[in-house]
Amino acid sequence: MEKTKVLFIEQEITPYLKESHMGTIGRYLPQGIQERKKEIRTFMPRFGSINERRNQLHEVIRLSGMNLIIDDTDHPLIIKVASIQAARMQIYFIDNEEYFQRKAIFRDKEGNFFEDNDERAIFFSRGVLETVKKLGWAPNIVHCHGWMASLVPLFIKKAFKDNPLFSETKVITSIYDDGFEERLSKSAANKIKLEGVSAKDLKHFKDPGYAELMKSAIDFSDAVIQGSENINGEVEQYALDSKKPFLEYQSPDDYVDAYNEFYDKVLENE
Repeated sequence: MEKTKVLFIEQEITPYLKESHMGTIGRYLPQGIQERKKEIRTFMPRFGSINERRNQLHEVIRLSGMNLIIDDTDHPLIIKVASIQAARMQIYFIDNEEYFQRKAIFRDKEGNFFEDNDERAIFFSRGVLETVKKLGWAPNIVHCHGWMASLVPLFIKKAFKDNPLFSETKVITSIYDDGFEERLSKSAANKIKLEGVSAKDLKHFKDPGYAELMKSAIDFSDAVIQGSENINGEVEQYALDSKKPFLEYQSPDDYVDAYNEFYDKVLENE
């Protein structure tokens, strides 16, 4: 029997960014799932605060070199990779000079939310899927963590649905306490729109903020996981009202088994 393939699309992974609950899950969940005999791939953004030398990141030339067009502008996609030796795990990093060279993650020194955070999320989400296409690796499950990955479900179910690598893929979104108060650009819907994505699919993006991003992710996911103990109430209610399989918050001691069983259950619901 072929191994189940799980693609992890992570906003944060410890030790590359400051330790956080999401980053710890990003680090140990893929390892735990791999130890439970599933095949994994793991992606995160190459934020400028990540020390490339210390973490031994290097560019994967055969995967780099594509251009993604966002808002009529070409943005070169650079793929880097590093290994977490103890976990026998590779991490792929999505990089681009304009979006990910700055040393800060989502805000400048004054605490202002970057104006192009919408484009950074679009670039990250599309960059992962284009790279997986290049790898020719068909995931059974795509598990998205954090709002930076919130556009992946829409892209998989609409823009990439005719690609044989993704046509059978089940998408799971984990919701964390990573909210923000700001609104994204009013033109976000326009930038997100790809072939296969209709105006109706973008109903949450008229004036998008954190809750709207996550509601869109829930709409196009097959299942939802509560990743943090406390999450945005509006988003939580929306997930419950969707009647999609929902895994409530799991204690840090045994969440890997619970997630693993949840993956199997979601795959059985074909």
